[in-house]
Amino acid sequence: MKLYNHIAYKMCAHEAEIAEYIKPGGNWKDIPESISDARLSSIRKSGGRTTYYGRLRWDAPSYTIATYFNRIPNGCNLHPEQCRVISIREAARFQSFPDDFVFKGTQASIYKQIGNAVPPLLSRYVSTLLKPHLKSFNFIDLFAGCGGLSEGFIMNGYNLLAANEIDKNIFLTNKHNHSKYTEEKNFILGDITKDEVKQQIIGSCKGKSVDLILGGPPCQGFSYAGWRNPNDQRNQLFREFVTIVTKLEPYFFVMENVPGIITMKNGEVINEIIKAFADVGYYVNNLLKLNAADYGVPQKRKRIILIGCKDNITLTPAPLFQEKKNTQNLFDAVEEKLPFYITAKDAIGNLPIIGDGGGCNEMDWEIEHPAPYDLLMQRKISFDEFYAQCKLSQ
Repeated sequence: MKLYNHIAYKMCAHEAEIAEYIKPGGNWKDIPESISDARLSSIRKSGGRTTYYGRLRWDAPSYTIATYFNRIPNGCNLHPEQCRVISIREAARFQSFPDDFVFKGTQASIYKQIGNAVPPLLSRYVSTLLKPHLKSFNFIDLFAGCGGLSEGFIMNGYNLLAANEIDKNIFLTNKHNHSKYTEEKNFILGDITKDEVKQQIIGSCKGKSVDLILGGPPCQGFSYAGWRNPNDQRNQLFREFVTIVTKLEPYFFVMENVPGIITMKNGEVINEIIKAFADVGYYVNNLLKLNAADYGVPQKRKRIILIGCKDNITLTPAPLFQEKKNTQNLFDAVEEKLPFYITAKDAIGNLPIIGDGGGCNEMDWEIEHPAPYDLLMQRKISFDEFYAQCKLSQ
């Protein structure tokens, strides 16, 4: 079969020298004092996150895949044993994008697409919470990015009607992968604050019921990693989401964002968002604080999911996977019922070996002994079959 986007960014000579010293699960503390630069000096002086200059370990999930997964100083981006940063495809696997999901555009754009995406398996889980309450499964995706939210709902049998995104490079990926599910004219490129774009979105749904609207308004202003500027205009884009919800009147809406949104302006931002939806007739379920690793994603990534409904329905998520804890208590081990988190070994252990800066956009590839996660990413088994295999292998 074909493997796409298995390309690793080439480290500079200084980073390559540093990488040699970092052991699996290690970080900047492994780097000898004799090696230094401005960033290392700053981290050593003030202390820094244990993910800085980090190397992944085979027996654990990855940490959050961010838009700079091509650099070693900014996160835990080193391959568990090869002397290189993780490839684009490896990052995509940590985000739970299937192997036939092809990323388009420049490498810089692709890093952004993957790092900002909603993991499809996390999205798939959210879709299971809503499905019992719906009669049909038509949805549109706003602020759609490369399509991570859409992909998860499509996996679970939902019908994509339309998608909107402002960045043409990012949207190229979404359109390439999802145009088989709806007409190309229903991929609407443009600024949602413009009336003509809103009309295109609304018009694309003419004659069809819209049961659900998804969206992830840009989170840079809310993110812990960003400036968290309360005057950032991107923090007001949720109002455009509210406008489309008001016009199309879906039964549910789902809004995804980063945990930082909860504490923005001492909670005023999230309360303002909830009130805006309540004012147009939607009950907002309790904020869902989800860790992607709990739902089959081989990555510790925390996200906030805001779900609104025309009726006062309470949705209660429950984890599907659990972290493997070091315990000597036999009774505790017997009580364990959930399969353990998907690890880096499960996720990328069977991908082809490539060198620093190596790989290619398309390569032939066969796995002799595929892991359950390999089969899921190849779309050879369903999620339910994957989950059953994970339970059996524990």
